[in-house]
Parts: sequence; structure tokens; C-alpha cells
Amino acid sequence: MDESRWKAVLARDASWDGAFVFAVSSTGVFCRPSCPAKRPRRENVRFFPGPEQAEKAGYRACLRCRPKAADGNGTLEMVKSVCRYIEQHLDEPLTLARLATAFRRSPFHLQRTFKQALGVTPRAYADSCRLTALKRNLRAGHNVTRAMYDAGYSSSSRLYERTASQLGMTPDKYRRGAIAATIRYTSVDSPLGRMLVAATDKGVCAIQFANSDGELQEGLKREFPFAVRKRDDDAMQGWTRTLLQQIKGEESDSSLPLDIRATAFQRRVWSYLQSIPFGATRSYGEVAKAIGRPTAARAVARACATNPVAVAIPCHRVVRENGEMGGFRWGTQRKRALLELERKNEASV
Repeated sequence: MDESRWKAVLARDASWDGAFVFAVSSTGVFCRPSCPAKRPRRENVRFFPGPEQAEKAGYRACLRCRPKAADGNGTLEMVKSVCRYIEQHLDEPLTLARLATAFRRSPFHLQRTFKQALGVTPRAYADSCRLTALKRNLRAGHNVTRAMYDAGYSSSSRLYERTASQLGMTPDKYRRGAIAATIRYTSVDSPLGRMLVAATDKGVCAIQFANSDGELQEGLKREFPFAVRKRDDDAMQGWTRTLLQQIKGEESDSSLPLDIRATAFQRRVWSYLQSIPFGATRSYGEVAKAIGRPTAARAVARACATNPVAVAIPCHRVVRENGEMGGFRWGTQRKRALLELERKNEASV
């Protein structure tokens, strides 16, 4: 039995976490099997059924893997703690070195562990938190300066430009509900019913499907309630043609410029969706594993459901583990039709 435990320790096998702890006589510390610390010599190691027995034998818990953590996963507990720390210190400089010091890790180890758990770096997580706070403050009616300071930004023009690119418009326009922004749109027939394509000056911001133009216009109004919405069939013709080709199962040489807002996690999911081969599918769990978040299948499903540009970001290529269609913002019948069109075209090539 001890030999099996030792192999689990050498492999840092997390599946053994909670089954036993190992103690190191040379350091006086006990750890969980998956502890990322350097492996000790075999002759210095003792095994115990749990933390209580190790403590009674005079050993103390490792501060790195936290073997006494209630959920049995010290790494996850550490990452959660880092997230809470970041959220509480957004108005301060949050360097990797500072985080590493606060959590008694090396900068390299903290960055790698955090990214493996969440799929993004601590810096990207902090940026996402600041952007979320900024949007919340702007929607609450705070002026731009106060909203930026309260969200943890400085008042420099560089940061202002950075938030503008993430919002898809300048913060003052976002505060007014995009009242000064012009969104051009068109609606056409497609194999999936009526399709609306809308765009800002930077790129396509919405692709929607419905049974009538009236439903489409109401949907666009809900998405951009205070924008100047202008129908412009001629200007949208090229992008509409590209989308219709994709819907019909034809790969296009043209790529669509997109102007969409997203959290760090959504960006990661949507970027991966664009890499799924034409006519192929992946399960929500497979997508979660591919982006480094194996337990985030439900979060992947939410990211797919909030995709504002159907087809351009092919969330229809994500299905349930058993092969069933799963949800789709524009209806499972349209999702099934999209996949059938792609597969039909692939089979004929």
C-alpha cells in the first residue's frame, strides 16, 4: 500500500488527494499527494490516513498545498484566495511579484497554477474585474472619472483608450447607452429564416435570427437601446454575403471583423470555437478541457448562449456529451440545420 502511495506522490496524482497525506521528517511538514513542492527522499517520508493523524505525530500542514482545506483541493483554495485578493485590491498596483509575496509562492508557480485553474493570467483576471466594475459604475450613472477611479483605473489617456477598445466605444458613450454611436444594420432571407446583421464602424456587433423583420428590430433595440440604429443594406452587403456562404455550408475566404464585448473567459471560449473545423462538433466538456478549465462545462455553455454573433463565432458546433443538440440562442432547429448544411457540404467535397 505504501508503494502505491509513494507512486502517487511521485506522480503528484490529485486523484489520491483526501485518501492520505505524506509527511517529511526532514522538514516536519505534511502534504497532500498532489503538492507541487519538490519531491523528498523516500526514506524521509511517512504516510498517514489524514491530517489529524499527521498532526498528532508532530507534523504541521504545508502552506503550499494546504492539505487541511475543506474541499480537498488546496490548489483551488489558493486560486480562490488569489481571486478574492485581486478583487479587493483593484485600486492598487497588482504585480505578479506582489501576489507571489502575499501568497508565499514563486511568481512562476503562482502564474502557472492560476492560469491552469482559470484559463487566464492574474493580470487578465484583474483587467476583467476592473472592466466589469467600470461598466457597472457607468450604468449606475456615475461620471466617467469617478467610475474609472472606483473601478481601479488611473486617469491616464492610455487606460482610457484601453477601456474604450474593450467596451467597443468610449466610456462616456457607454455611459449614455451608446447614444452617440451609430449602428448600421440590414436584414435578409437565409436558410434559417430572416437574419439581421449589425455593425459599428469597427466591425460586426450582432447577428440575429427570427421569423420577421419586426422581431429582429426589437432584438437589436434591446441589445443597443440608445444607439442610433440605421438601416444600410448597401454598406452591409459584403458581410451579409460572407455569412450566407457560411450558413449554406460554404467556407469563405473572407473573415468578418468583429466588434464585441467579452469577459476574459468568454474571449477564451469564443476564440477556441473559431478553431473548431468546419462541419465538426465538440462537447461542452471538451471545450472546457481545451481551454484549460476541465470543470467549467456549464460556464462554457453560458458563454455559448451569450454569443452575440452567431455563425461568425460558431457556437452551433458545441453539443452535449451524448451528441444531443443542447441549447442554442436562436433555437435548436436552427442549430441542427446549420450543422446539417456544413456536413452536407463537407460530404460533397
